[in-house]
Amino acid sequence: MKISVKLGLWFSVCILLIEIVSMTFLHRNLVHSRVHQELELLQNMGNSQRDILEISYDTHTLSHIKLLGVHSDTQVVVTNIKGEIIISSVKINSRINDILNTPISNSLPRNGKIIQPDWKSEHYIATVTPFKNNGKEFGYVYILKNTTDVQKLISQLNKHMFVASLLIVFSVLIFIFFLSKALTKPLITMKEATKKLSKGDFTVTLPKLSNDEIGELSHSIQTLANDLNYLKQERNEFLASISHELRTPLTYINGYADIARRTNLNEKDRVQYLEIIKEESQRVTSLLKELFDLAKLDQNTFSINKEKINFCNYFHPIYERVLPAFKNKGIQLTLDCPANILIDIDPIRFEQVFINLLDNCLKYSRETSTTSVRVIEENEKIQITIKDQGVGIPDEDLPHIFDRLYRVDKSRSRATGGFGLGLAIVKQLVEAHGGEITVESHVGKGTCFTIILKK
Repeated sequence: MKISVKLGLWFSVCILLIEIVSMTFLHRNLVHSRVHQELELLQNMGNSQRDILEISYDTHTLSHIKLLGVHSDTQVVVTNIKGEIIISSVKINSRINDILNTPISNSLPRNGKIIQPDWKSEHYIATVTPFKNNGKEFGYVYILKNTTDVQKLISQLNKHMFVASLLIVFSVLIFIFFLSKALTKPLITMKEATKKLSKGDFTVTLPKLSNDEIGELSHSIQTLANDLNYLKQERNEFLASISHELRTPLTYINGYADIARRTNLNEKDRVQYLEIIKEESQRVTSLLKELFDLAKLDQNTFSINKEKINFCNYFHPIYERVLPAFKNKGIQLTLDCPANILIDIDPIRFEQVFINLLDNCLKYSRETSTTSVRVIEENEKIQITIKDQGVGIPDEDLPHIFDRLYRVDKSRSRATGGFGLGLAIVKQLVEAHGGEITVESHVGKGTCFTIILKK
């Protein structure tokens, strides 16, 4: 069953139950109020007739009261204190006689009381009011009304209630129809979008909806589709890049292996070709190792064993190790690090971070330039900057340098080396330590990497 039908049925049942309860309550109260008004009217008429009789009790007055009863929808019967009928505007029948014979207590209120309120099963509703003559209790005024008139009034009220109920039900059904469509339309759109996602089609575009739960769900599905589409493109580019990176050294290995197998090849050339094969095999091994490291970082199986160390004492051996390579290229490497900085890091993993960053500075810096490493402590944080005066990174490449297999040198020449994985590993290692790494660069002026770690 479609959700629009389910919503429509649920709304219909709920509204129908509410309407039945409310209409039943309203009908009962209206009927009760209307009957009570009729009984009050009869009681007020009895009080009026009482006042007239107490002011002027004579034959003329009695005739006038009888005449009024004859020409109205209410009947009047006046009796004496013994129950004997003095006047009656209606012929006395058994039903009226039963009312007149109803026992009346001596403590009957002056304003009278209702002695027959049953309008459903009795023929009359009636009230009785005592009246006096010369200051003494003299008799009673009975006011009666045929219940047929009351039932007609109630019947008309029932018809109006029925018509009103039909109009309400009809209006509610129309409202529920459009409401269910309005509610289910975005849900149906999102269902179709998830079907596309399940089939691998991530080019999904959902309309912007209101800021409610449905809007949030739509936004979440759109975000998921965008992320999956991005991951799909990244995967394709990643596989293409890996294929390219592996194809080149494997081509060298295969080609030079064929040449080295020639029987007429002199030993010197054979050794040279074998060296090339060894170099390219080491290149493949290095690539696979970096890919393996990235895979372990992604799966959170890359262990981080932090130690509290003196940063300068830790970094100085790394500095001494890379210094000869910088001197050999004519690049000055400087270190500015206070002696009392303590930091919690994994020394082995963070050494990989510094080696990667310094190796980039070495590759892309000019001779006679300067590469500086500076460490400062402020606001309970350690800031490490590695700045070179190299070729710099173009603005369009800067947002992507931490992406896997992304290289500014699109030719991927063997002269610059690397696979575009080093900075991706650096970023994940820094973040695994709870830190962050940022980069600033200007073409022709150099690049500055900044690592910020909590103290």
